Amino acid sequence: MDLFSPCQLGPIELSNRIVMAPMTRCRAVEGNVPSPLSITYYVQRAQAGLIITEGSQVSPLGVGFIRTPGIYSQEQASGWRKVTDAVHRARSKIFLQLWHVGRVSHSDLLGGQQPLAPSALPVEGYVHGPSGKKKIEIPRAIKIDEISSIIDQFRKGAKMAKEAGFDGVEIHGANGYLLDQFLRDSSNKRTDQYGGSLQNRARLPLAVAKAVVDVWGADRVGYRISPHFQMYSMSDSNPRETFSYLAGRLDDLGLLYLHMIERVGGLNQTAPEARLAPLIRNIFQRTLILNGGYDAKSGNQAIATGASDLISYGSLFLANPDLPERFKRNAPLNAPDIKTYYAGEERGYIDYPGL
Repeated sequence: MDLFSPCQLGPIELSNRIVMAPMTRCRAVEGNVPSPLSITYYVQRAQAGLIITEGSQVSPLGVGFIRTPGIYSQEQASGWRKVTDAVHRARSKIFLQLWHVGRVSHSDLLGGQQPLAPSALPVEGYVHGPSGKKKIEIPRAIKIDEISSIIDQFRKGAKMAKEAGFDGVEIHGANGYLLDQFLRDSSNKRTDQYGGSLQNRARLPLAVAKAVVDVWGADRVGYRISPHFQMYSMSDSNPRETFSYLAGRLDDLGLLYLHMIERVGGLNQTAPEARLAPLIRNIFQRTLILNGGYDAKSGNQAIATGASDLISYGSLFLANPDLPERFKRNAPLNAPDIKTYYAGEERGYIDYPGL
C-alpha cells in the first residue's frame, strides 16, 4: 500500500490516503460565516481522499482568531453547506473540525468577556484581534456548573455540522486549545472532578467525545492530539502516560480515527523516545492519521510499513491545491507564502497555481 491506495474509513470510501489537514486561514466574513471564497479553496483541494476543514468554533466564547468560521449559528451552517455540496460534487469527502480555543484568546474577540480555561493561569503568546496583536490575557477558570454547557456546545456544533452536510467531524483536542488544556497538567490545576488525576483531567475531553458520538455515531467521529506541542505555555509531566490513557479511552468509545501531530520530521526522528506515534499506534486499534513534516517519500513509507493508515498535509496542501497529482508525477512543489497564511483574501488562498 501507499498514499494512492484506496481506503475504507469506517463506512466511508476514500479514493486515496492523502488527507488535507485542518488549517486556520482567517477568511470568514461577517458573523464568522465561511467566506464564499472557501468554496473554491476546498474544491481546488478535492483530490484529497479526505478534507478536514479549518477549526470552527462551537461557541462565540470559543473564538481565538479574527475571521475564523463557526458552527453555532444557522448562517454559519448554511455557509458550510455550500462548501460541502461543492466538495461532494468534486467527489471528495469532508469532515468539519469542532473547536474551542479556551484560554488562547482575548476579550477583544469575546465581546469583552474573559477567555475561559480550566485554571486561571498566565499564558505566553499573542492573538490577533480586531485592533491588532494582543497578548493573551489571564483567563477565567470555568466554574463546575459551566462544564455541562461546554459539552452541550460541542454537541450542538456536531448537530449543525450534520445539517451542513459534512461526512463526519473531528474534535480538536490539540494545539493547546480548550480540551488539550484540560488534559495536560501544566494548564489544569483544578481540584474538583475535572482536575488532579489523569482520569479527572481527561474527563471533559472524553465527555465531549461521547456527546459528539451520540450525534454522529462513533464511526463518523475523529479526534486530534498533539503530544509534543509546547506553545501557549503547554507541557505535561508525563506525555506518554497522558496520551496513552486518552488514546485507550477513545479507542474504547470506538472512534473512527485518531489524528496525531508528530514532531516535525515524523519517521525521520530516529531516537525512539522522540516519537510517541508507535506507542499510540499500538493502543488505538482503529485508523491512525499522522501529520508533521511528511513529504511524499516519508508518507509512502509510513503507509507501507503500517506506521500509519493515512497521512495529513498542511502547508504543502495550502500551497499546492493539486498536491496528490504532484506527488504522483514527482512534480515540483509551490512554496507556501507565510505572509498570506492569515490575510490576503484571494491572494495566498485560491491563487496558487496547479500543474
